[in-house]
Amino acid sequence: QVRLVESGGGLVQAGGSVRLSCAASGRAFSPTYVMAWFRQAPGKEREFVAAVNWNGGTTRYADSVKGRFTISRDNANTVSLQMNSLKPEDTAVYYCAVDRRIGSVTTIHSDYDYWGQGTQVTVSS
Repeated sequence: QVRLVESGGGLVQAGGSVRLSCAASGRAFSPTYVMAWFRQAPGKEREFVAAVNWNGGTTRYADSVKGRFTISRDNANTVSLQMNSLKPEDTAVYYCAVDRRIGSVTTIHSDYDYWGQGTQVTVSS
């Protein structure tokens, strides 16, 4: 099994910054897995935010966050999401996810095998 624990959420004003972190643990976890962030706002479906491969060499971003968010692989078991220039529409529960397949950085929700419990980010206008 793989356990994912997110941290770093909170309340921030529009234009501000927040950094999220996700730590993976468990015997089933491999540093070769892709790690990603998704988010879900009230009344909306869960959507892709960003993903990174095992060595940080490949990243993908949703168009809505390009140029504002940066995903990084801090070490083999940890992924971070630096969120700058936040907007009220970024308000959501942010989830960390892991894809066990090697070599593919995907934006598809169903491709991810393990999920964290989520951390709330609220951006006030």
